[in-house]
Amino acid sequence: MSWTWRCEKLTGEQVSPDEVPGEGFSTQSDAESWLGETWRALLEAGVDQVWLLEDGATVYGPMSLHPVD
Repeated sequence: MSWTWRCEKLTGEQVSPDEVPGEGFSTQSDAESWLGETWRALLEAGVDQVWLLEDGATVYGPMSLHPVD
């Protein structure tokens, strides 16, 4: 099983920032912990929203990285 993040702009255009691990994560918990630690850097790199994928299938998303006003 491989858990990965798809990073996008608000338009749905995929973004491939250097901060996103290419090989993915072995558990959903690892993937979510990583996002909790790096979401600010992703936002600065131009990522507006993310989707969590398990073996290429959508688990949830889109989830905005922008703080709620």
